[in-house]
Amino acid sequence: MDPTTAPAAAAGHDFSFLGLFLQADPIVKGVMILLILASLVSWTIIIEKLVRLAGARRQARAFGRLVATGGMPEARSGISARVVAAAQEAWRDQDPTETRAERRERIERAMRAALTLDIKRLQIGLPFLASAGSAAPFIGLFGTVWGIMNSFSSIAKSQDTSLAVVAPGIAEALFATAIGLVVAIPAVLAYNKFSSDLAKVQAAFVAGIGTLGNRLARDRSHHARSAAAE
Repeated sequence: MDPTTAPAAAAGHDFSFLGLFLQADPIVKGVMILLILASLVSWTIIIEKLVRLAGARRQARAFGRLVATGGMPEARSGISARVVAAAQEAWRDQDPTETRAERRERIERAMRAALTLDIKRLQIGLPFLASAGSAAPFIGLFGTVWGIMNSFSSIAKSQDTSLAVVAPGIAEALFATAIGLVVAIPAVLAYNKFSSDLAKVQAAFVAGIGTLGNRLARDRSHHARSAAAE
């Protein structure tokens, strides 16, 4: 191979992001497409969780304030409404033979069960973020290894060890790793944040559930009037 043609070939290679994608080996291109799709799904989950968890935190704060001041949350929808509905249903199903402690435990158990269902709904999508965060770098690395193998194959075929011969293949290979990191870093950070936020929301509701359960188990007449009014 004429040494003057190698630099010319490298100069004619498009090193833009789109160019690296379009000129990549089919296997490397498939890896890039997979990672881009994973990134789109991850960001969809992240945006959805940001909105829903913001609402859940507001509900948890409102629930805690109302319960602490002796009030009864009256939300018509959301986590608070479902927790209170479960409490009222358990309160109405009274057994004259049960002790106050047993009644309180039964009411709190019903509220915790309703809360658990809502927490599980909020957790939907988090396993994907965890998987993307852990697997994306290795998927990108696979594309990188494959691209470097192609670069060495180009060296063998051209009998030329100049950087100009291998630069395009190496650039495409490293681009796959870069995409993998772009997918993984936000996914890991979002997963850790959302897991922490969910734990805080659950803890805030559980604290309010304990206070509300104790009051419902103790004050029968007041809630009997509330139930009758409904």
